[in-house]
Amino acid sequence: MARRFALGLCAFLLACGAQAAANPALLGDKEAFIADLMSQMTLDEKIGQLRLISIGPDMPREKIAKEIAAGRIGGTFNSVVHVDNRMMQDAAARKSRLRIPLFFAYDVVHGHRTIFPIGLGLASSWDMGAIERAARVSAIEAAADSLDMTFAPMVDISRDPRWGRTSEGYGEDPYLVSRIAQATVQGYQGPSPARADSIMASVKHFALYGAVEGGRDYNVVDMSPLRMYQDYLPPYRAAIDAGAGGVMVALNSINGIPASANTWLLQDLLRKDWGFRGIAISDHGAITELVRHGVAHDNREAARLAIKAGVDMSMADSLYLQELPGLVKSGEVTVAEIDRSVRNVLGAKYDMGLFHDPYLRIGAAADDPPDLYAESRMHRTDAREIARKSMVLLENRNRALPLDRAATVALVGPLADSPLDMMGSWSAAGKSTSSVTLRQGMEEAMRGQGRLLYARGANITDDARIVDYLNFLNWDHKEVFQDPRPPADMIAEAVRIARQADVIVAAVGESRGMSHESSSRTRLDIPASQRALLHALKATGKPLVLVLMNGRPLDLQWESANADALLETWYSGTEGGHAIADVVFGDYNPAGKLPISFPRSIGQIPTYYNHPRVGRPFVEGKPGNYTSQYFEEKNGPLYPFGYGLSYTDFTVSEVSLSSARMERGGRLAARATVANVGGRPGETVVQLYIRDEAASVVRPVKELRDFQRISLAPGESRVIQFDIDEEDLKFFNARLEHVAEPGAFEIQIGLDSQAVRSQRFELQ
Repeated sequence: MARRFALGLCAFLLACGAQAAANPALLGDKEAFIADLMSQMTLDEKIGQLRLISIGPDMPREKIAKEIAAGRIGGTFNSVVHVDNRMMQDAAARKSRLRIPLFFAYDVVHGHRTIFPIGLGLASSWDMGAIERAARVSAIEAAADSLDMTFAPMVDISRDPRWGRTSEGYGEDPYLVSRIAQATVQGYQGPSPARADSIMASVKHFALYGAVEGGRDYNVVDMSPLRMYQDYLPPYRAAIDAGAGGVMVALNSINGIPASANTWLLQDLLRKDWGFRGIAISDHGAITELVRHGVAHDNREAARLAIKAGVDMSMADSLYLQELPGLVKSGEVTVAEIDRSVRNVLGAKYDMGLFHDPYLRIGAAADDPPDLYAESRMHRTDAREIARKSMVLLENRNRALPLDRAATVALVGPLADSPLDMMGSWSAAGKSTSSVTLRQGMEEAMRGQGRLLYARGANITDDARIVDYLNFLNWDHKEVFQDPRPPADMIAEAVRIARQADVIVAAVGESRGMSHESSSRTRLDIPASQRALLHALKATGKPLVLVLMNGRPLDLQWESANADALLETWYSGTEGGHAIADVVFGDYNPAGKLPISFPRSIGQIPTYYNHPRVGRPFVEGKPGNYTSQYFEEKNGPLYPFGYGLSYTDFTVSEVSLSSARMERGGRLAARATVANVGGRPGETVVQLYIRDEAASVVRPVKELRDFQRISLAPGESRVIQFDIDEEDLKFFNARLEHVAEPGAFEIQIGLDSQAVRSQRFELQ
């Protein structure tokens, strides 16, 4: 195999009229191949490999081609067109002195051309096979568009839903997010990132970005090492252990040191402790921002701090290109430090298969797709199936759902017919014209049977300042459409059709730009314009079904008390309208479970299920004075982690253990019988939690340690077994040692984090 690749490379170079820079005979030996190539590189060529440019107005094609041919660019992002990427690769692999290929990257986060549910939606499926499939399809589509790398998965733990990027990640729990991190890396990279239908995963944002103070984007993170190791670092480690070839460095500071200048983070932890050997890439413009952080006097010092800390590539700026030659000349940066990063960049290109074939994913011009947006390039069946799995039924009073297709349904709300919002943030190369809206999905589902009446009812918001902000944030298109009619007229129209209907379906929530980077919020309720609409619809007395579209937990106290049914659909992607209609009309029985807690109000933030124990805990049903509580309202989340209803009913039996004791190095089995006692077939997620009763440091009230998504027919029951060993009992102690301490543990099995059955055992 290596010989075949080597001969192919020789033929390619000879066809280009070039002499091989690296010895093709060494292609089978990564380290030797890279060492041989680096021995021929000048310092300027090495520094050029550390530059990752963004395709945009300030970098026209002619300038890009010259820069690449001169060896001043190592990779690009934001270009997804074959002809453009081929032109750039030609400049690198045919015209530059050493013919070192470029790689092409993009933010393929939850789909490429086919858009899947946002991160919170995927996490709500608790289905690792479905999540891996979404990433695999994304990789296939991205690779077919000549891309080599994605800046994903985003595995930041988020416990403050004010943070706009909550939408992009997978929730609050380190175990669940770690499992998803593994599944997505496997999906993107497949058996090897060197395959033509795979792309390299670059896990982000390293590290702790989801813990920004106040939920305000780009803010500081100040966190104890114990909490880092126990709660926030495991998902990054899981992605790296799964083979992620890249890491994107976070924009935030960590205990006073920006991540982009943090030697402990990028070298001591990432490379020495975790053994990472891939590529570390800065976030957009992050090295320049070291000056604004106040740890660098100027760009020269910023470049010095970043390269010495271990940032291999500088994204979207020219700092390395401008400053590193002088820093090496002065002795402030050594050639060995430059070589370290160059070796990582070349290693990533090797792992992506680009030295074997620079056009591996670009292909020949004759094979370029005639229509990038052709329907044949989409994966709608996968998108619809995975979107259905992502939906969480929060309320269903008096079996309001599923709806009767023969009914007259009033569909209202600003999100009912919004193809752009259906895709959510970071929708890559997806086009809103490909999206199926809820209105379209319901019309198709009801065709020839009932009647669907439609009214917009309200704008997303009537706050002009917010509309201007959202449209400015997305400068390349109009993000928020504003109906110019007076709000009262829009509500009156909605009420008029509601009175003609048997049931009302209201699609409400946030526009996708409200749950995005740089879109932190100070409140979590549905905007006032939509709340006014909901109050008017409630007053009609008709059954009210709310279909939520949002990228974060919302304050739903009024909605949960007044809606007959409440379906959380997040932003469900290209096939969202069909998928929601499948659930609303009962073609699919929802089984999603929340990957993040919903607080009752913003004053409860942070609300997360696995919080540390306290000396004066609040206990439901007991006096609250002198306990850890808020006295104005009911304590605890509105909807807990792991929660989600079904159109059928499930029960969980008492828990039995194979032994009341576990020896060191041993294991035991925990069993419970789950039964479908309702009238429909359905799926549910059976969850295992463990509570450490006493330890050398304060431990959480409980921690998720395993789960199984199962399907049961009406009347069917199944014994679910979880095998528990010493690894499941480990935690980081005060010395940051990963240990399991002897003592009592409580096993909890249930269908969410609160409704559990329990049993105890002792670790000897």
